[in-house]
Amino acid sequence: MAKYTEAKCKHCRREGEKLYLKGERCYSEKCAFERRPYAPGEQGQGRRKQSEYGNQLREKQKVRRMYGMMEDQFRSTFSTAARQKGVTGENFLQLLETRLDNTVFRMGFATSRSQARQLVLHGHIYVNGSRVNIASYQVEEGDTISVKDASRKKNFIKDVLETNDEYNAPEWLSVNMEKAEGTVVRMPEREDIEHPINEQLIVEYYSL
Repeated sequence: MAKYTEAKCKHCRREGEKLYLKGERCYSEKCAFERRPYAPGEQGQGRRKQSEYGNQLREKQKVRRMYGMMEDQFRSTFSTAARQKGVTGENFLQLLETRLDNTVFRMGFATSRSQARQLVLHGHIYVNGSRVNIASYQVEEGDTISVKDASRKKNFIKDVLETNDEYNAPEWLSVNMEKAEGTVVRMPEREDIEHPINEQLIVEYYSL
């Protein structure tokens, strides 16, 4: 399975904004973007005018990196959204938000999407009482997501749950941190996504 091998902080620097890819480190003074808020490489500090296509590409790359997806999977998700009824851009964001790894992250059971993905892949996450180890699994309204009982005793999971004890999940999710369990009360809407995303640029990019 393909995966990223370069430093995640370079993604934030390349896109010119924090993508919060490394959990708690992104909120500390160790954050590479805070220390070097410019693109990596010798020409990183130079100013370059971006073309319309360049803006579309950068927005696509930013969102793809934010959700930790490879290009083929990202494009496939967009194709699925384009076949659905409604606004393609909003459909696309909803599909990204309702991935199981993202839902686990949104519920506060992990400090980053990459950590949430590892929890799913290693069998620590259950959906409606059954183990699901597919990060791209699409959750639906009414689904209950929980951390495996035995896994809750592991130190790294216990630390996250204790740290996020007062975590406020998005309104489309209901979470009981004490039980390490949450429910999808409704499907996410456009306003539920706080990070600035211009999905129309992505739609335009894939429409070329």
